[in-house]
Amino acid sequence: MRTTNIRLNVLAKDVENAMQINTLAKGRVLIGVMVKGFATVEAAVQAVQQYQQAGIPVSVGLGAGDPAQWKKVAQVAIQTSPDHVNQVFPAAGYTLGALQAIGNSHTLVNALITPSNQAGKVQVTTGPVSEKVGEVLSCEAAAAMLAEIGVHSVKFYPVNGMEKLDEIKAMARAAVRFGIPVFEPTGGIDATSIRPIVEVCLEAGVQQVIPHIYTSIVDKTTGLTRLEQVEELLAAVDK
Repeated sequence: MRTTNIRLNVLAKDVENAMQINTLAKGRVLIGVMVKGFATVEAAVQAVQQYQQAGIPVSVGLGAGDPAQWKKVAQVAIQTSPDHVNQVFPAAGYTLGALQAIGNSHTLVNALITPSNQAGKVQVTTGPVSEKVGEVLSCEAAAAMLAEIGVHSVKFYPVNGMEKLDEIKAMARAAVRFGIPVFEPTGGIDATSIRPIVEVCLEAGVQQVIPHIYTSIVDKTTGLTRLEQVEELLAAVDK
């Protein structure tokens, strides 16, 4: 497996925890900062900057995929130029354009797409208003729309472990067909399921896979992301 093409997206309790994770993973991680957990844009910006000042690669996220946070995500991204941004499908182009307007060409912006329980069909109605519609369309149509506006990555959530391998495969193939290089499976991934999920993506031709593993590896007592589980996840794809 081409492990250089795999990067984990995980949480950290604080800068110290993030530095430990980053050192252990030898830079093959993104540390998620969820804007939903902050009362204001300014507070979220300050938190992101603290990580950045410590040399931590930051992924600005919604928080449990909450579509109501999309504008807050964009505002934080514009002020911090993070390594990575999680965004709902309808707002991905807006966010990418806003970053480009300030001369930012390095931030990786994804678009949240939801499986439909039908291989080859997906939901792109992941915004605060559109999520109430819930219509499906082909993976090819979804990928083509993202390619038109230059979005770099598909975030596929929730994959529920290995339950949706066929759906992952179909969406990953469509992404590759339309030149989208990055695929981000999310939701219910652990040390058992990460390898089959990543293999499906790489076999489809994806250039980089960024699995998201969040609360399942966070110690509920301390709030720290467990280093041994980060190591276990990396080992699962390094075998």
